[in-house]
This record gives sequence, structure tokens and C-alpha cells, in this order.
Amino acid sequence: MLLRSSQGITRSIIMCAQRYSTMWPTKAYVNGEWCDAKSGKTFDVVNPATGKTIATVPDLDASDVQVAINAANDAFNTWKKTTAKERSDLLRNWYNILVKNKDYLADIVTSEAGKPLVESLGEVAYGNSFVEWFSEEARRTYGEHVPSPNKTKEILMIRQPLGPVGLITPWNFPIAMITRKAGAALAAGCTCVIKPAENTPITALVLAKFAEDAGIPKGVINIVTTSRENTPEIGKLLCESPDIYGISFTGSTEVGKLLYKQCSSTVKRVGLELGGNAPFVVFNEADIDKAVAGAMASKFRNCGQTCVSANRFIIQKNVFTEFVDKLKVEMDKLVMGDGKTSGVNLGPLINFAQADKVDRIVNDAKNKGAKIITGGKRALSVGERFYEPTLITNVTKDMACYVEEIFGPVAVCIEFDTEQEGLEIANSTNRGLAGYFYSNDLSQVWRVAKALEVGMVGVNEGIISATEAAFGGVKESGLGREGSRHGMDEYTEIKYICFGNLEY
Repeated sequence: MLLRSSQGITRSIIMCAQRYSTMWPTKAYVNGEWCDAKSGKTFDVVNPATGKTIATVPDLDASDVQVAINAANDAFNTWKKTTAKERSDLLRNWYNILVKNKDYLADIVTSEAGKPLVESLGEVAYGNSFVEWFSEEARRTYGEHVPSPNKTKEILMIRQPLGPVGLITPWNFPIAMITRKAGAALAAGCTCVIKPAENTPITALVLAKFAEDAGIPKGVINIVTTSRENTPEIGKLLCESPDIYGISFTGSTEVGKLLYKQCSSTVKRVGLELGGNAPFVVFNEADIDKAVAGAMASKFRNCGQTCVSANRFIIQKNVFTEFVDKLKVEMDKLVMGDGKTSGVNLGPLINFAQADKVDRIVNDAKNKGAKIITGGKRALSVGERFYEPTLITNVTKDMACYVEEIFGPVAVCIEFDTEQEGLEIANSTNRGLAGYFYSNDLSQVWRVAKALEVGMVGVNEGIISATEAAFGGVKESGLGREGSRHGMDEYTEIKYICFGNLEY
């Protein structure tokens, strides 16, 4: 199946992992300096697989973050004047350093986020690719010369950097979510204040260290580490500060709505990549073996903790039983455990709150008559944050698993009869990030791809993320796009220049 085990990870990577923790930066990074919180407060970073504290980092408050905002503003005055080639070269330097340290980075991701090492290596490659991509896009920040209706005028439109920006990133892809945002921002000529998730701050700090090594000037990148308790205060400060010109946030829809409101006070640019409720539709015309392979890849990557993870499997009547039976066989092959252990391909949930949420959703389904085909409870014999791969059928609309984004290793299967019914179920949500479907009927492929109310569609494919493609959703799943040639649009302003009184 598409989910690979960590069996193929080289022994040298695992051996190197044993010494990496002594090399991790554990201070915030502001204006080119490694610093503690003024208050002296710290918070612990915990490995979700083992429950052990792996690092302690500064817990910055609003006064500390204001220093970072000031640094980003000071740096912007010079960074915005650098040439596109200069920015391109520095980003390329950063990329080269990241590639040389891929094993080191993968170990940190597994330690902080819990995902299997093979998945962490995949994320590192994916995250690094954004730095490479935007190092190239930096030199393609094109403007436009537009034919004028007046013989004595010329119309020119240029793109200029937006200004210092705040980047608020999640824990599930701690490298890629930073590089996708920061790569675009830096390429455009912006500086940034990055607030990583409290679960995964070490990854962000290491990225900053490598950016420093690459020659990126002080103040261009600032990393502010904050606890969950301080996060609302810091988010509010970034959103309401007149010295921050844009906010890019990846996280839940609920938090995104709050930040959107806070940004309104300064009418700043807002990019939101929010929650999903991705449908995965399997039609009678599908290749079921390929559909099951795609389902495994989409659902169980990072233990189901991705915003584009398949959330509802919507299966046409004639192939429902075959799909469910084959999916169960593959799910039962998954091996839970510490991501650094050979053979493990399913890690833990990030924290107790997420484990409680998954447990609540599954128990709600049980109590309302759903059928648990496999799994259905916490895997306490493996660890407190682990949950069994769970397959649920007999699902009804009143169940939480039908309407909520699960963010866990739970596959919810819903049966439908006609194509129209399947589409109605798929679109019956206020979220619209990603959607998937399997069919070998070419006409149906075009109809369904256009009819799904999502920003991204996987046709006979369970993994859709690509650096070159525009990532983003519709409905309440967000605003704007990341990656691709459109990724820098979020960080530039279009300026119209009119040349008048020209003589020809």
C-alpha cells in the first residue's frame, strides 16, 4: 500500500538521532539574537509518543513579541531594497543547508510531532522544496505594462513587498507550514515574525538557525516561542499591530475566524488555511484496489492529523462491501508505536486533548448505533496518546463523525446510491478544503471534479499536495492560496503607475 513502514530507514539516521537532541537550539530567535523571555518563564516540549520532556523553551509574552515586531520593521527598511536576485541567492543558500541536514530535521519532527521517521523525511523534502521553489519565484515577481487608451500616457503596474508579516503555524507539519509561508514572504521582500505551535517549536528554531547560517540578515526572520496559555495574547498582538501588514494562519476554523476579526481593526491582509471535512468518494466505476490504497495514504498519514485528510468515505452501493472489507485488511496491518522504532507506520495523536476528542467522536457513534468494524478505542498498551485505527459503518447524519473534522485515525464509511446523492453528501458541510474521488468513467470524472465544493480535488489520487500547485480552500476552509506561482500574491501589493504628458 502507499503507507510505507520505517523498515527502510537507514541505521545511520536512527543512530544519529540519539545525539541530535544535544544540538537543538532552545532559545527564541529575535533580531538575530538567541534570547530568553524577559520574565524568565519557560514551557516544556513533550514527545507525544513517549510522554517525555525533550526540551524547555522560553515562554515569550506580549512585551517580548513587540521587540520581534520592531526588529521585523527595522529589517524591512533594508530587506525590501534588496534585489530579487539577492533574495533568490540567499533562499537558495538556505535550501542547500536544509537539504544537507534532512536527517537532523526529520529526527526533530518525529521527536516533537510523533510521526514515523519515514513520514518526517517526506515532510522535510516537501518543506525544503518550498524554499527551493520560492528562491526561483523571487526572480519572477513580474509587473504589467498595459496598453493605454490615451496617446500621451503609459500604464504600468508593479508588485512591491507587503511589509512585515505575522506567520502563525501549526504542529502537524512543523517544517512545511513555515517554509511555505516564510519562503514566499522572504522572496517577495517581506520580513516576518513566526509564532510556531507550542507543541513543535524546536523545528522552527532550527529553521531559523539554518537561515542565519545561509546569510539571511538579522530581523528578517524572528521566531517567538509561546505556551498555549500565552498564545491568545500573542495572536491578538500580531493581528492588531499596525506594524504588521499581513497575517498568515494555518489552523482550526474557529481560531481562524477569531484572528480574522482581530485583523479587521487594522484592515490588514489575511491568509487563512483552515479546517477541512474532506470527502473521499468511491464510485461503482472505480478501481477498488487503487481506491483503498489512496484511502490509506490520505487517511492515515500523520495518524489522520492533516487538514486534507479524508474525513468521510462516501461509497457507492455496489462497491461498498468490497471497499470496506479491503480497507479493513489494510488498516489491520498498521503498526503503532514510537516513530523512531523500525516497522512503525502509525504514530500517536499530538496530545491528550486530541485523544479525548477522537474518543468522544467514536463513542458518540457507538452510542447512536454505528458499527465498529475494527478498532474503536484508545491503544493504551502502546501509549496514552495512541488510538487504534478505527473503521465505522452504519453512520447517520446525527453523529459527530458525520459532521466534525476528526483529526485522527478513524475512517467513517457512508453508503450512497446515485451520483447526485453522493455529491450532496460530499458537499453537505461548511468546509471546503480538499476532496477526493475514484472513478474510471471519464465523463463522470469531469462532472464530479467540477461539482465538488472544495479548493483542491484528487482524482484517483490520495496525496495531492505539491509545491507547484496552489493550496487552499473555499467556504469556511480559508482565504487565499499558498505554494505555486500564486503563493507570493499574499505578500505583495500591486502599485499602479501612470506616466503622463508623453510625446511620441
